[in-house]
Amino acid sequence: MKLQRKNRLRALSLGVVAVSGALALTACGSDDTSGGPSGDKSKDSSAAAAPSASSDIDCSDAKGELLASGSSAQQNAIDAWVKAYTAACKDVRINYSPDGSGAGVTAFLQGRTAFAGSDSALKPEEITKSAEVCKDSQAIDLPMVGGPIAIGYNVPGVDNLVLDAKTLAHIFDGKISSWNDKEIKALNPDAKLPSTKIQAFHRSDESGTTDNFTKYLKAVAPADWKYEGGKAWQAKGGQSAQGSSGLAQQVKQTAGAISYFELSYAADGINTVDIKTKAAEPVKATTENASKAIAAAKVAGKGKDLALELDYNPSADGAYPITLVTYEIACEKGNKADTLPATKSFLNYIASEDGQGQLADAGYAPIPDAIIAKVRETITALS
Repeated sequence: MKLQRKNRLRALSLGVVAVSGALALTACGSDDTSGGPSGDKSKDSSAAAAPSASSDIDCSDAKGELLASGSSAQQNAIDAWVKAYTAACKDVRINYSPDGSGAGVTAFLQGRTAFAGSDSALKPEEITKSAEVCKDSQAIDLPMVGGPIAIGYNVPGVDNLVLDAKTLAHIFDGKISSWNDKEIKALNPDAKLPSTKIQAFHRSDESGTTDNFTKYLKAVAPADWKYEGGKAWQAKGGQSAQGSSGLAQQVKQTAGAISYFELSYAADGINTVDIKTKAAEPVKATTENASKAIAAAKVAGKGKDLALELDYNPSADGAYPITLVTYEIACEKGNKADTLPATKSFLNYIASEDGQGQLADAGYAPIPDAIIAKVRETITALS
């Protein structure tokens, strides 16, 4: 790396810089730079106003355009990261399309993106297929964003609501149809529950958030949730919407609605459910409480793959059970030489102390120190 091109910037007072750009991407191990997610869903994150740069951003040799897509749950984190990063690395433009985890993984495996965001780790068959775009290598999971999956609801007159896995399974499977059902009353004896019809919303697109939410139901209430986990919604009935933002909008505008989405999407006045666990008191959906649960996660991936195994049924006080970890998925080896510097530079920043430090303000939980240290080592070795 050329010393004169290093751009390590000390943290400055918050400012705003307009950064524009559209993105064409180059993929790991692919020479095709013409493809990529498109349509109204595509959002050029680098077009947003950018704050001053961070001391943890190293722009050495980083230039060009990067296209990525995937998890909509991490969109708010990506926005914050891109603003800070592009304020420092003005020769790099980033376009992240929040098309959902399933679409993001598909685009990556087709060689259309530099990296993907997914709220579920790669499946064994996906790792095998990744050898087609990661020359002489494979894709790996890099845990980067943690957080609670909030259960948002809109029940007029009810500002505090407690539910457990069994009741949630019955609600989302259509076995409970009104808010004054005796099962809900038993968990909320002091609440004035109306007879309003329950409007349960789920994701219409393949989603890692769906995968984690249904894994929670399956793990904690197996007798009441008979469906297998997966990115695609499997239960019958209910209504659907696209992306986390689509679900949050439906809850906000629909009396009687309930749905699941990453906590930051509940910031705009949406009430969230407290979850009854094995602990003495119901647990609120907060980043701090999600961190308590994620800290107990174990690395289940092999080699450089850092896929985590989460505990959906914690007993510790204050550990929020419905959590997700969003992974940035990249090639371990076989990346294109002309885009590798920018890919590593951006991933290094978001895994840095400063990058992770932005997550709490955006409504997310930072990855625990022991795990993020391994992520940083792995990114440094990408080639």
